Amino acid sequence: MAGKYKSPGVYIEEINAFPQSVAEVATAIPAFIGYTEKAIRDGQSLLNTPVKITSILDYIAFFGEDFNAKFDILEPELNEARPIITINGTDKIIDYATNNKAFMFKSLKFFYANGGNECYIVSVGTYENQSSADIDVDALLGISSGSQPFEGLNALKNEQEPTMVVIPDAVNLSSSYCYSLYQKVLEHCAEMQNRIAIFDIHSGFKARSIVGSQDDIITNFRENIGTEHLSYGVAYYPWLNTNIQQNRNLTFEHINLELSALSNLLPETTTTTLINNYIDSSNTSQDNKRLLHLELLKASPTYGTIINGIHEVLNLLPPSAAMAGIYSRIDAQRGVWNAPANISVAAVVSPSVQISNSDQENLNVDSISGKSINAIRTFPGRGILVWGARTLDGNSGEWRYINVKRTIITIKESIKLAISSFVFEPNTATTWVSVKNRIESYLNALWRDGAFVGSSPREAFGVQIGLGSTMTSSDILEGKMKITVFVAMIKPAEFIVMNFVQQMQES
Repeated sequence: MAGKYKSPGVYIEEINAFPQSVAEVATAIPAFIGYTEKAIRDGQSLLNTPVKITSILDYIAFFGEDFNAKFDILEPELNEARPIITINGTDKIIDYATNNKAFMFKSLKFFYANGGNECYIVSVGTYENQSSADIDVDALLGISSGSQPFEGLNALKNEQEPTMVVIPDAVNLSSSYCYSLYQKVLEHCAEMQNRIAIFDIHSGFKARSIVGSQDDIITNFRENIGTEHLSYGVAYYPWLNTNIQQNRNLTFEHINLELSALSNLLPETTTTTLINNYIDSSNTSQDNKRLLHLELLKASPTYGTIINGIHEVLNLLPPSAAMAGIYSRIDAQRGVWNAPANISVAAVVSPSVQISNSDQENLNVDSISGKSINAIRTFPGRGILVWGARTLDGNSGEWRYINVKRTIITIKESIKLAISSFVFEPNTATTWVSVKNRIESYLNALWRDGAFVGSSPREAFGVQIGLGSTMTSSDILEGKMKITVFVAMIKPAEFIVMNFVQQMQES
């Protein structure tokens, strides 16, 4: 406007040559909810407070390390799935003592081993100096219990950045509590509309029984996960034998037996003398404990078998945390629009259950429930690979694939944040053009990166806004600006079919 210049002189105005575009939101920032050794920073409690970290060292500084669990030596059950060891000619299995499971720390190590970067931690309770790690479903969800206010999952409602929810300790609840928790997590993700949940199968270290039977762990999952908001959930099977935890710190103190009872269990006669001498000495220093441990390893192969069995159990982990790390790796290297499948899983020795092609058929496609479960399989010469890319909404034409759901979430959130600056702007053609240009610039950049199908921008995406197009006169009177965005999403080549025809030789 000429009227703003009152004093003679030279005035310079900067004019934007390029339209403002949309800044893409982060795509792979999981939020882990669970129990930690501690939760403190600079003397301030971090309980039920979402805390962003970037490394396992950050986690250790604020939340401590693993729970010092004890292990029972038990009789194997019928069709036992856990590793069996032999003690004095009798089959035994090793499992966590009651209320001694806490997967949070090991899961974070698994996450970072598979390419994880930034993430949020919500500690709902601590186990420092505790003899048990009690897992409470209300604490994980954020439901008040008496006078004690819990936050848990609800604490994430005020955080816009997390794009995934992972609760490693959910599988340490009973099956019914685990799946009721999963339903609430799906509800939370659908309400927030900017994140998905990565689930583990309860007792997912077991092989399937008769497909469709009440005892089948996959059938149990499908029947109890519910039918709502399935496109916001992803599940993986089976659990994985990892090398995350080292056994150098494992000793007889991790066996849930008195030393006298351990002496009776070990068949080697020299062990009784070693244990009695230790008890009689009354020297319970850490050095003396370590010395007894080393002497028992030399004298008793059975003791070594027990320690190795504990090590195996410690390293048997559900896969959700590793998958969160793989999502981070794929997003950084190839983009969120690429399917997180046909990818190797790091720090894994073997899946707890070997899955064949025929085994996977019912996992991947279930015509009745439509709830797809992604398999993790071993392939000779290729290693251990994620061999599935479906959401739980496996029968949906729109939301069947993980990369489609996550890409749409990313686009929606990015555009939403970018056009928030137009709130209260005049609802006129000038504003509509600005909004359209901003969105088209962003989508064009995604198309050039390979996010959409189409040989040209016109085939790949479209943006509509305006009176008579997306809005009526009544919409404008009511202060509504409506935008329609079309995108041609990339779908993974899940089934590659080759036709071979034998050509007849001409004479």
